[in-house]
Amino acid sequence: MNSRTLWNDNWYFAKTALGVNWEDRQIWEAKMQPVDLPHDWLIYDTKNLYEDSIGWYRKNFAYAPDKTGNDDRVILRFEGVYMDSSIYVNGEHLGDWKYGYSTFDWDITDALHEGDNEIVLRVVFQAPNSRWYSGAGIYRNVWMIRLPETHIPLDGIYTSSVETKQGYDLTIDTELEWGTDSGNYELEYSLRDADNSKSPIETENQELFRGKQSLICGQNKISVTIPVDNPRKWDITDPYLYDLQVCLWRNTLRENGGAKTTGNSASQSTEERSVQETNSRELCQEEHLRIGFRTIQFDPNRGFLLNGRKIRLNGACDHHDLGALGAAFHKEAMRRKFNLMRSMGVNALRTSHNMPAVEVMELADEMGFLVLSEAFDMWEMAKNPYDYARFFKDWMEKDVRSWIRRDRNHPSVIMWSIGNEIPDTHADAHGQEITGSLIAAVRKWDYRNVAPVTIGSNYMPWENAQKCADFVKLAGYNYAEKYYEEHHKKYPDWIIYGSETSSVVQSRGIYHFPLDRATLIEADEQCSALGNSTTSWAAQNTEYCIIMDRDTPYSCGQFIWTAIDYIGEPTPYQTKNSYFGQMDTAGFPKDSYYLFRAEWTDAKKDPMIHVYPYWDFNPGQQVDVRITSNAPEVELFVNGVSQGRRQIDHQKGTVLQPSWKVPYAPGSICAVAYDETGREIARQERHSFGNTDHYVLKANKTTLCADGEDMIFLEITAEDKDGHPVENACDYVRVTVEGAGRLIGLDNGDSTDYDAYKGTVRKLFQGKLLAMIAAKTISGEIRVTVEDAWTATTVVRTPDNTLAAGHRTATVTLHAIEAPIRPGICATEENREYPPAFVERGFVPVRKLELSAAVTTLTPENPSVLLHTRIYPKEATDRKLLWMVTDPTGMPSPIAKPEELPDGESVRITGISDGSFQVRCMSCNGTPSVKMISQLEFKVEGMGQTFRSPYEPVAAISYDTSFGGDVSRGVENSAGTDKAQPTGLVYRSMDFGEFGSDEITLAIFANDNDPHRIQIWEGEPRGNASGFGEPGELVGEVTYQKPGIWEVFQPETFTLSRRLKGVTNLTFMSCDKFFLKEFHFTRQEKAYARLSALTDGVTYGDSFVRTEDAIEQIGNNVSLEFADMDFGTEGTDSIVICGRTPLQRNTIQLRFTDGTTQVLPFPRSEEYVELRFPLEKVTGDQKVTFVFLPGCNFDFKWFRFEKVEEERGIE
Repeated sequence: MNSRTLWNDNWYFAKTALGVNWEDRQIWEAKMQPVDLPHDWLIYDTKNLYEDSIGWYRKNFAYAPDKTGNDDRVILRFEGVYMDSSIYVNGEHLGDWKYGYSTFDWDITDALHEGDNEIVLRVVFQAPNSRWYSGAGIYRNVWMIRLPETHIPLDGIYTSSVETKQGYDLTIDTELEWGTDSGNYELEYSLRDADNSKSPIETENQELFRGKQSLICGQNKISVTIPVDNPRKWDITDPYLYDLQVCLWRNTLRENGGAKTTGNSASQSTEERSVQETNSRELCQEEHLRIGFRTIQFDPNRGFLLNGRKIRLNGACDHHDLGALGAAFHKEAMRRKFNLMRSMGVNALRTSHNMPAVEVMELADEMGFLVLSEAFDMWEMAKNPYDYARFFKDWMEKDVRSWIRRDRNHPSVIMWSIGNEIPDTHADAHGQEITGSLIAAVRKWDYRNVAPVTIGSNYMPWENAQKCADFVKLAGYNYAEKYYEEHHKKYPDWIIYGSETSSVVQSRGIYHFPLDRATLIEADEQCSALGNSTTSWAAQNTEYCIIMDRDTPYSCGQFIWTAIDYIGEPTPYQTKNSYFGQMDTAGFPKDSYYLFRAEWTDAKKDPMIHVYPYWDFNPGQQVDVRITSNAPEVELFVNGVSQGRRQIDHQKGTVLQPSWKVPYAPGSICAVAYDETGREIARQERHSFGNTDHYVLKANKTTLCADGEDMIFLEITAEDKDGHPVENACDYVRVTVEGAGRLIGLDNGDSTDYDAYKGTVRKLFQGKLLAMIAAKTISGEIRVTVEDAWTATTVVRTPDNTLAAGHRTATVTLHAIEAPIRPGICATEENREYPPAFVERGFVPVRKLELSAAVTTLTPENPSVLLHTRIYPKEATDRKLLWMVTDPTGMPSPIAKPEELPDGESVRITGISDGSFQVRCMSCNGTPSVKMISQLEFKVEGMGQTFRSPYEPVAAISYDTSFGGDVSRGVENSAGTDKAQPTGLVYRSMDFGEFGSDEITLAIFANDNDPHRIQIWEGEPRGNASGFGEPGELVGEVTYQKPGIWEVFQPETFTLSRRLKGVTNLTFMSCDKFFLKEFHFTRQEKAYARLSALTDGVTYGDSFVRTEDAIEQIGNNVSLEFADMDFGTEGTDSIVICGRTPLQRNTIQLRFTDGTTQVLPFPRSEEYVELRFPLEKVTGDQKVTFVFLPGCNFDFKWFRFEKVEEERGIE
């Protein structure tokens, strides 16, 4: 009979550099150490998470062939190996598997011999190969499967069901592979309730059917359709499952006298055989599938329907890492993820952007989550040099086969996504060919359409991408909600949904004030959790994506990016993990989590309220306080005094989070929620707090199964001496686990923290730390101790009687109970001691920088003020402070200057010119970069003005005031207009000088191809909301229109109706949505010199490397800008470029600010070469941009424009 055994135990692992091969056995074998599977070898070094390396896995085992002949084939199944693996059995190379996310099998039977055998897997990781953290290694389960010679192949059973008046018709397709045996075989099917809580007798009574089907020798597939009367349906509210058992039986004929015969003799009648022989059966193979009965429908006007009722997809995208566990899969960690998402109101998961682990699908079935299963993030056009595009052409069909066959029986699957943000779809018509091939590959294995095919695209404005979407009809939009209505009318047969939305960035517990000024890039490398940090492509705030989805009735719903942070893609910084999640990598909720919960849950069933931020700032500092609730009315109290009630219209309103601006004073803030009758239904209070006095330990459960797989998640927080949570605590703690459990991960969710996930010492981030505790295979007590990481020699109490660092400890006792242990489990790995990434032993972090000043308004009579800082806790180690005067957006401001005083903790602030500014006091907290910002607001009055030069780039975000629509802050300090209403940006005191200028260059990013109309005013338009100065004059009405390139700011130069002279104000006003990075007016330019790509321009985009004398590895969405290029009246008609590319042809788009784009096809070259390209004549004042779209791979040293020959110039 067949067998299936988990094969995760007794593996050894070694890591080597690239280039080490099988033949170099003495190198990798010498490094072998025992290892637990699943395993991710990159997660251990947080400073080197993308290390080029090769992993070697070895397992020795004994093999004995089955003497009965019933176990003739031995197959190894690898559920996930990242990536590019090769398998060796007893020294023989059996083959390779390239993709890192698909399940694959190796039949190793013919390479085995009786006795001892050896398996070696070689796994290559070469970066960059992904846009996010992939991990590396055998990161999912391994199985040994033994099958009889005639058998049902792996994943060879396919079920589908069609609803009828009586219930469902269940169709079961079973594939067969035949051996040399020509005996009589039959299949037996049975369907029963899969509820494990029922006793065997109860379960037997719940059997829905049992039936048999005879087989004909050589028959490759057999289909049976069985009516099932009124089964209990699988639903997100009732995820009911049934167990389908498929058995392969071999019928054996025995003579009455005991002699055995086999075969089907046609020469004897049935009656004769019944007299002479008796029939016995031998069970050869038994397979079990958990299936569910559900009906799904996608309708262009109604959206998604499950079992006949409309369901809004409150979905979330999710990458495959598990925080501190890396890519190594743990089912209980994924279960926790699902529970966290469920608590937020999520009902659907998008497996971004690859096939998930088997257990993800099992949990989705069990817990009632809908799944959009996605396969690829790239096709033939690469996004990174070493990604899957290298293998796509040759491997796509194998990977689709693996993907669909493995997961097609899961009731949770509602969509198959063949790609995410695929550049091939908009590049040319070949993208449509690939789309068709992928659809055909999916349908080959899901030929009864268990789930439809879809694609997630951020290229929907492009015609070619629309043609690809028209193939699938089920169109996923990434950050393109604005096109819903247009495309709904243009393509009435399309089903529209948001395959990726939101992307609002935030760090848990970090607040950059004020709320009404957009902020993105800050010195502390954190994103504001107030809701005022957004990227250029994203929703302008969290409310926007909720409202847009809510108010689009024909949309199926949306998948927000993301529910939980993941390692990698730390936009807008170059730190460790993402900021997109509504929870951090440890699963701790950010404030935006509560907004989704408020809008995606029912106040009548689960009333909730959340008030933020925490309550610990500088005395007198203006603090924006926000409330989220699923109730219709809320009220804010500050130190017991009501600040007023606010209504929340969840069905039609546009303000889903009421806000108040209040001065900080120690005490508390309290939020109260009321129902429609005015009855209080929820309340939350947050108190100001002091330094950490003790730690608090809270486990998600107190008992685990001693099976080597179960987990407990322990939340570690800090409280002050009054028992109030210290919500900005950052103490270093040591976590010790003893007894029947083991510590396998520590995570605080901080993207800037590089202390080891796999260590025993970690600091709290904004008051929280998560310890991941796994079971061993023994029962008993689990003792967890959390204490200050470094013990002081004497007991010290601070002036407020708080216990100082070095003496605080907390313990909790958990329990491991006896449980069955699956054969093949390996449960030995535990965290070990790692040194902190930056600080020395004994380091005490700064928790708070408290600023105080006697006055906050500077005048000619009082031009200066002393600003003092108090550092908490008193014993903090790093006492060096950094000071900066900024505008409210964090840009340096010239209107005041700081003078640091000798005590190191005070500065004198002197006003220079009128305006508002912030003083920022910052601490690096023992690291190389700023980790903490404290700020206080000031004004200067009566000192006059300073002036700005318009001939230097003026950062768009440095506007003095705005009016009309909301202004969002994008990447590279860009300012985003509001497409909902006209938006104005005002820049004051621009000094154009005596002669002035009438030529302006705007650097704009727009994620579409539409025309963008911009008014340029000297002064301010009449009737604007700023009310400053005299009414202005319209000096330019310009239109910006360029093909949108992701996150690339394309400059364009415009001529105004007259020159601007002297000191004046400048206003940009538009009704369209775009991001303005900067602007400047024209001075003299140089255009014909040899210009270095490295030093003479500005380079920005997704992927490039600066070398000694070049920009190399230019990849996705990279632009090189060169300003001040005056080609004069003669102009240029050619350019010389020094570069190289490994591609057959690397297309460079050369864009000029007069709106023209010229294409330069640079041919393959291994070495740098100088090539001349003819151009259509270019003259006059330009800004030149070299644009490299996805799929490029180019090294760029320099270029030089050539003047038009004199006689040609006459032409």
